[in-house]
Amino acid sequence: MKKFFAGLITATVAFAAQATDPETLAVMAKLKEKYPSTTFNSVERAPIAGIFEVSMGKNIAYTDRDLRYFLFGSMYDMVSQQDLTASKRQALSRIDWNDLPLKDALVTVKGNGSRKVAVFSDPDCPYCRKLENELAKLTNVTIYTFMYPIDSLHPQARRKAESIWCAKDAQNLWIKHLTENAPIPNANCDNPVGRNVTLAGKLGINGTPYLIAQDGRSLPGMAPADRLDGFINGGK
Repeated sequence: MKKFFAGLITATVAFAAQATDPETLAVMAKLKEKYPSTTFNSVERAPIAGIFEVSMGKNIAYTDRDLRYFLFGSMYDMVSQQDLTASKRQALSRIDWNDLPLKDALVTVKGNGSRKVAVFSDPDCPYCRKLENELAKLTNVTIYTFMYPIDSLHPQARRKAESIWCAKDAQNLWIKHLTENAPIPNANCDNPVGRNVTLAGKLGINGTPYLIAQDGRSLPGMAPADRLDGFINGGK
């Protein structure tokens, strides 16, 4: 059970919230004793009597005071029709924009460039190609593209990403390759592709495309232009 439980949890965030009442403190102590390799952020009483909400890394679970049972998923209030877990899960998954090394990204400025969005994209990803066509429909936005080749799926993608970065007009070649399948001449130079792969791993990004808004919200997968517009505009 311990090995199974540990395998479900990625311990990435330091203990940030201190429980205040004796029972939640006791549950936290038991968690740390029973699962010492896991970093628990907080323990709070859930709306259901005798149940505790446990935050760990980017995961939220519910348990009893004896830690016998664990539930992973969302808790719903059927009277108010609210997902009580969603907002907390979203807060845990936010990415600090200041943690993004923008110098390692291709930059596309459309219109006045006032809005900002980061995109992790693979040159051989079919959904990334579709996304690029949708991004082309946006206005007044600066797009930071972190080339993130996923070697296990696209073995040629890393070479393409590195060659694009080293091209004379890298940003334009990127767009033309994804939208028009333009050929990529082989080129070598110092490039950030390896760093981008490492960064994606640290941020928990394991697929492409993946978008990050300036306020830290994330949008995995391809989306049409109207949804992208709303996402960049603060989710509206």
